[in-house]
Amino acid sequence: MPRLNRSLQAYGTPDFEATLKEELAALGPDVLGLQQGLTAGSISLGENLGVMPLRVTDSPAAICVRAGIFFNSILSGCACADDPTPENENAEYCEIDLEIERNTGEVRIAPVTE
Repeated sequence: MPRLNRSLQAYGTPDFEATLKEELAALGPDVLGLQQGLTAGSISLGENLGVMPLRVTDSPAAICVRAGIFFNSILSGCACADDPTPENENAEYCEIDLEIERNTGEVRIAPVTE
């Protein structure tokens, strides 16, 4: 299970948002579940991930964050020389819910389906 230890330590300080953005971007599209949030492409890309915290709440056990994720995808073709499908990048956006456990820094990530 991934950990966001630096974000947990920064919670309640002015550095929390920047630290959270950095740690989430470093996790990459597979861990963040971006494949499930695709709307235009067929493969999510890990370069240039943008993170926007939308809502942060807390409890004694966890810090809960809803975040918007900006990323790119491609619609891949067969990669044949005469394939008419160009590999253009598409702008994508999805939202995820994070639950960061206060005791361990472990994070559970779930796509928002609403």
